Amino acid sequence: MVGVTLQPEQVAENSTPCSEVEKGAVQQQLEQLLVSPLFHSSKRYPRFLRFVVAHALAGQTDQLKERILGVEIFDRPADYDTNTDPIVRVTAAEIRKRIEHYYQDPKHSHEIRIFLPAGSYAPQFYWPGHPSGPAVSSVELATEVWEAVKVQPTSTLPVVPVPQSKRIFAASRMAVFVLAALVLVIASAALWNASRPQVLKQFWGPFVSSPNPVLICVADQSQYSTIRLRDAADPMHEITLPDTMVALIIDDVSPLVNVAALLRTYGKTSRILAESNTTLTDLRRAPSIFIGAFDNRWTLRLTSPLRFHFANDAAMNKLWIEDRSNPGKHNWMMDRTIQQTGTYSDYAIVARFVDPNVEQLVVVGAGIGRGGTVAAGEFLVDEQRMQEMLKQVPSSWQGKNIEIVLETQVIGDRSGPPRITAAYVW
Repeated sequence: MVGVTLQPEQVAENSTPCSEVEKGAVQQQLEQLLVSPLFHSSKRYPRFLRFVVAHALAGQTDQLKERILGVEIFDRPADYDTNTDPIVRVTAAEIRKRIEHYYQDPKHSHEIRIFLPAGSYAPQFYWPGHPSGPAVSSVELATEVWEAVKVQPTSTLPVVPVPQSKRIFAASRMAVFVLAALVLVIASAALWNASRPQVLKQFWGPFVSSPNPVLICVADQSQYSTIRLRDAADPMHEITLPDTMVALIIDDVSPLVNVAALLRTYGKTSRILAESNTTLTDLRRAPSIFIGAFDNRWTLRLTSPLRFHFANDAAMNKLWIEDRSNPGKHNWMMDRTIQQTGTYSDYAIVARFVDPNVEQLVVVGAGIGRGGTVAAGEFLVDEQRMQEMLKQVPSSWQGKNIEIVLETQVIGDRSGPPRITAAYVW
């Protein structure tokens, strides 16, 4: 009988990832951090974090000095006065707060932690389950075992001295070979897990690969019939002119910004059109994203043939998402009289499908009310939320049409996290 004893892992406190797998995992975590609401609306914070993380992973922490960062990231002259221009210090302090806020959310507890220590611009990285840093990689362990095995000339092996933190005892060469094989399998599995596509990238992949800029169609409302303009020669002098202006709902702008920022991180450009100015010709040119439901005719038109679609009574007092497979059941309904209290349940549709009329890929993120639209926008850019989707869809979903119904609790006119209540793939 063979006994294998592994001593507890000893991990360096401020360990920097060494293997390509570990570096890739950190880069993946960084991008996930940057698409969160805490970072996605800023240009300065992502630029700062990408710079310092890249240099830390390359072992160039000597380049992470205040003056160098000011010159390289913020385009300051080489001789600028860091005492009178504290942009680097101020930015780093704000980033530390936002990172701390990000990891306070329990849903991020299993993620790699990127930490920017106070008084330093060199980031540190901590693996889940190893608060002091990453454990010795499986690849290293496999290499050590193999080196120990190949130098043994007899069928019975003594204790094999492997670096301080581990000692492997074996009674036969075959047993050690088996152990080495198992470790290599584990290492391969770890490599596969670290390199496999994120669900967020899988969902948006067809959009990113499209050669044309993505169209984002957002609802607009007529707001003004006149406009006041100031005289350039005398700004105190105002002239009122007839003009037709439209406005966007702020709760629709939130998902618009989230989605556009996410696509930008993938190198994909987008253009924005108001619902009233969007034509069928526009939709036939490129993949499109539609935000808002009852104030966006394109959303209603495109989702009308789908299994989950929007419906309402004649007075528009009750609005709901209808399931074509069970049309008499109104589980996902919002009563406008209850909505006016500011505390209610809202529902949304998130869908990705090829529309036969425009022959292009379409994504919809739309709620019955504003809270549902905000929740849909959050879902569309959140890796963790989309991971929940995998529990309810087949493994082959990536190449198919998909439709999801979300529920969110709105309290004080602020929507809570989205929760999947139904999913359909075809």
